[in-house]
Amino acid sequence: MTETPQQYSTRLSSYVSGENHLNILRQTPAQIAALLRGKSERSLIQRPHHDKWSVAEILAHLAEGEIVFGYRLRMIVATPGIPIQAFDQDLWQNNAGYLQKTPREGLKMFSALRSMNVLFLKSLSEDKLGRFGIHAERGEESIRRMMELYAGHDVNHLRQIRSMVKRTRPRPGSKK
Repeated sequence: MTETPQQYSTRLSSYVSGENHLNILRQTPAQIAALLRGKSERSLIQRPHHDKWSVAEILAHLAEGEIVFGYRLRMIVATPGIPIQAFDQDLWQNNAGYLQKTPREGLKMFSALRSMNVLFLKSLSEDKLGRFGIHAERGEESIRRMMELYAGHDVNHLRQIRSMVKRTRPRPGSKK
């Protein structure tokens, strides 16, 4: 069963209800890095199931998604009410092979882009945080709402990564 864009948004929001979204956005890269400590590249590339993404694929997805997030934020601040194009994450994932092969590079890219986006968000006035774009599938979305959705997206993928790395064994000689 496929979620509608509205069901997806509602689910992501439920993960971060009452939380500080900016703090979640800021902390996610370090939380992922901690989860990956001591894990082999091979374990990060292996899919847990044929129809589920590997940790490496999730990291590539997060990095590619952060490019989209940063672009959308800046476009909305510059041009309130601008249309926000949806994108097919699976198509983008197919193009992210360069990151999937090197999961730690994917994490570095995600971390750097996220750091820049968090700095940008921190610089925005209350007025600018309320500016919105018109998402092609979900309708009006303010920057505040986008922060909430991306924080929920982070929590969703952190849960997936956490469950996958618990199933893998540490490398011989690594501290666990």
